[in-house]
Amino acid sequence: MRKGFEGLHGLVRDHLGHDPLSGHLFLFTNRTRTRLKALVWDGSGLWVCAKRLEKGRFRWPAGQNTRSVTMRAEELAMLINGLDLKQTKPRDWYRRSA
Repeated sequence: MRKGFEGLHGLVRDHLGHDPLSGHLFLFTNRTRTRLKALVWDGSGLWVCAKRLEKGRFRWPAGQNTRSVTMRAEELAMLINGLDLKQTKPRDWYRRSA
């Protein structure tokens, strides 16, 4: 996790194919899943935030595409706070039908 502003900006643009200035939050982890970095554009500049766990690992959500996972704000909060997303289940009435 040595990448800073420019390195993370390049990863989002070149490897993920997204616009880093879109306002979306992009989350990165190291191989051991003990550190997270977030990159987000707030309209006037880029923010890079980091979190390191003293014990344990982050439970990264599994998806079909391992490079990119879309999650709701509640899922992001659970991930950052160390909860396992696989062990949680939203109520049937909670999700909005498409």
